[in-house]
Amino acid sequence: MTQIGPYKLDNNVILAPMAGVTDKPFRQLCRDLGAGLAVSEMITSNQRLWNSRKSQWRLSHDGEANPRSIQIAGNEPATMADAARANVDNGAQIIDINMGCPAKKVCKKAAGSALMRDEKLVANILEAVVNAVTVPVTLKIRTGWSLQQRNGVSIARIAENCGIQALAIHGRTRSCGFAGDAEYATIAEIKGAVGIPIFANGDIDTPQKAKAVLESTGADGVMIGRAAQGKPWICGQIAHYLESGQLQPDPDNDQIATIMLRHLSELYNLYGEYMGVRIARKHVGWYLKQAGAKVFKSQFFAIDNAQAQIDSINEYFQSCHSNNKDLAA
Repeated sequence: MTQIGPYKLDNNVILAPMAGVTDKPFRQLCRDLGAGLAVSEMITSNQRLWNSRKSQWRLSHDGEANPRSIQIAGNEPATMADAARANVDNGAQIIDINMGCPAKKVCKKAAGSALMRDEKLVANILEAVVNAVTVPVTLKIRTGWSLQQRNGVSIARIAENCGIQALAIHGRTRSCGFAGDAEYATIAEIKGAVGIPIFANGDIDTPQKAKAVLESTGADGVMIGRAAQGKPWICGQIAHYLESGQLQPDPDNDQIATIMLRHLSELYNLYGEYMGVRIARKHVGWYLKQAGAKVFKSQFFAIDNAQAQIDSINEYFQSCHSNNKDLAA
């Protein structure tokens, strides 16, 4: 069983931190459906910005399953250390450092994957955060800044020397963004170079792909990102397959409806009706991405109150039931 510091994970399948996606309702849902760990959306290390409504939502962890892993992003060692301490005071049990985000608005501030260009700064940040808290500190990186600067192995060695207790690697460089296919050879090289747990990330969208990536890299586990959007049960399916070798069936229509309605209810509870309704739209779009539901989605996206959204979902699934339409097919 994979362990991060004192925490034994339920399994070796982790939900990746995704801005605007892995909020508390989605993390709780994925954990309940089988993810071994769910990492929060990244939180800026600048505590002067924490009074914003968005930051307050992201800082909320009440009722979440243990261990609670909170990701922070920034480029100043002292500020990152202060942010780590504040998050631990707020209930974080694992601090995760973002050095993997390729977004321009993050990299422009020399944060996220942009940090991989400056190995000395990487070491300074990691040392500052590890020394600031008593909980495990983990790190998420890419294979490098660019194809010409694929320095993931060097960064991994720095991380291990600084006391990082687990490392997740996305199989692309920052310059790749999400284009092309993820490559796993660098992840295998990193696994052979360090002794801390390694989680492979990037383009893992089926249980079979997860197994193949683990076999090719020797990684200790996988981290699932975009494949979980609209399929919060995928982490559980992957964990089941890795443990048993048996494929778990997709949920049926009634199960999908129950999951969606729970998700929407928790969005309304956290964000209030106005924002909850708007955030619900993108999740419903993901849930029904493969379902040929274009007409329904265009109507759903125009709904501006919670009860009408719930009624609309119930009516849609009743229609699918009447027409013997299987959404998971």
